Amino acid sequence: MTDFPDLKVVMDDVFLRDDAAIYQWTLTGTNTALGGTGRPVRISGFEVWQISANGLIADSKGQFDSLEYQRQLSG
Repeated sequence: MTDFPDLKVVMDDVFLRDDAAIYQWTLTGTNTALGGTGRPVRISGFEVWQISANGLIADSKGQFDSLEYQRQLSG
């Protein structure tokens, strides 16, 4: 968060599949921290949540395109 002071994560969708909840998101921000590139980034990804018996997230596994993220940072 320090590297992207204007960081925003937007929920694109959330839905149930089998025994998991899928949370799709888009992250935007500008790398303006000390020593940052000054470049904006916009990436999308998702989290697969396993929900516990009490309705809380018991496990979360996420994925996003890290190569695209690096490409946007370096220009």
